[in-house]
Amino acid sequence: MIIERLIQEIYPDRWAELELLDKKYNAIEARLGYPPKKRSRSLAGALDMNTIIIEREWESLAKMEATTLLAMADPEYQAVNAESTAIIKSNRWELYMPM
Repeated sequence: MIIERLIQEIYPDRWAELELLDKKYNAIEARLGYPPKKRSRSLAGALDMNTIIIEREWESLAKMEATTLLAMADPEYQAVNAESTAIIKSNRWELYMPM
């Protein structure tokens, strides 16, 4: 199993737009076979309050790679990704292996 953590910094005035964008991502990701995600917003600590953390558990790194490649080739996913640049200031991915 692989745990994926996506850390995104959101432009401060774009949170409502992020919710609409996330609904689009959810529909596409469900169609492509992404596992469910958990979302958290930073309240205190090293990350500021305009940070969202998205986590998923993948059955394997190979499954994550195959699904990501499907998404990158999908025109609908590409269009939503293009929309995200006005809402998401930065992305950082982390991968973890449970012990």
